[in-house]
Amino acid sequence: MATELAKGVYWVGVTDWGIRRFHGYELSVHRGTTYNSYLIRDEKTVVVDTVWGPHSAEFIERIREVVDPASIDYVVANHAEPDHSGSLPALLKLCPKATVVVSRAGATSFPGHYHEKWNFRPVKTGDRIGIGANELVFVEAPLLHWPDSMFTYLTGQGILMPNDAFGQHYATAYRFNDLVVEQELYEEALKYYANILTPFSDRVTKKIEELLALNLPVNMIAPSHGVIWRKDPLQIVKKYQEWAAQKPEPTAVIVYDTMWNATERMAKAIGEGLAESGIGNKVFHAAASDTNDLVTEMFKSKLLVIGSCTHNSGVLPSLTPVLEEIHGMKFKNKVAAAFGSYGWSGEGVARIENQLKEAGLPIVKEGLKVKWQPGDADLAQCRAYGRDLAGAVRS
Repeated sequence: MATELAKGVYWVGVTDWGIRRFHGYELSVHRGTTYNSYLIRDEKTVVVDTVWGPHSAEFIERIREVVDPASIDYVVANHAEPDHSGSLPALLKLCPKATVVVSRAGATSFPGHYHEKWNFRPVKTGDRIGIGANELVFVEAPLLHWPDSMFTYLTGQGILMPNDAFGQHYATAYRFNDLVVEQELYEEALKYYANILTPFSDRVTKKIEELLALNLPVNMIAPSHGVIWRKDPLQIVKKYQEWAAQKPEPTAVIVYDTMWNATERMAKAIGEGLAESGIGNKVFHAAASDTNDLVTEMFKSKLLVIGSCTHNSGVLPSLTPVLEEIHGMKFKNKVAAAFGSYGWSGEGVARIENQLKEAGLPIVKEGLKVKWQPGDADLAQCRAYGRDLAGAVRS
């Protein structure tokens, strides 16, 4: 049912309990998600963002609980990605005279998605639309995380609706941050940041500075996914400032794949060496691990150690998406190393090192290779390798 968030402001979104892979992009969502849409009743009636298309009927029924959709004057579309805009066609059939408010970049992206001649009104940062007692204020946020992304702020109530910023893929029975388990909430908020916004961290820092400089009172932050921040809402803004700085913890993540357990034994021995030197670490078998969970753990750690046996003169296929994610994330303030086993050619370790270098990560120690199955002396060498890597974490 529709939930009143503040006087005249309603949540009219959809909770998707069952989703585990997020739409076209293979982002794992272990706790489901929500598609948040907001309805504002003033002298004018406004809808801010819609929901993913398959949920259009539920979304429109929720609007009908509050108003006749035909009475809607403005639909603010902060971002054209279909999980936010997918119900626009269904909604605008019911309010064809409504003005669709978009960013300047959105004036291109929305027609490109839907090929409809809707009544678009592009806005830029600082533009305002009066809706009665209150105003809507707009802040363009290009590449957070699409070129057309925009924030909408409601005066009077002090509600910031920042679309994909400050959200989480987190389905709950409750709408507000003070009603859910804080640990779960922050686990999902961090995973969301690490996998979606890390490449744009410099822009995150600048946009937060720009937003704070507007001196708008913020009583509530209502993102497009997950719960709404009403208790100390700026706590998530402060967290984003920390995460955008990319100051990793003095820990390591070891990611490997293995064919006959030789590389696995090496990975565990390297981890033992790191631990002996006081460096906490986690060891992940890439073929059995969720890539998005790996990205979250790598985001937190300073040292990334990647290993594979040599397979067809390269690495095992499960490492490919991990290495692609490392490249795409544009991680900062991290160092890396590579290891692996081989039988005759042994190119795998060099292949990993080259890909880590291409991702901008310094290689702090020449890669470690072991031929065939590691014996006692080889495992001792792996532990020594881990102890040497510990110095790079502390430096």
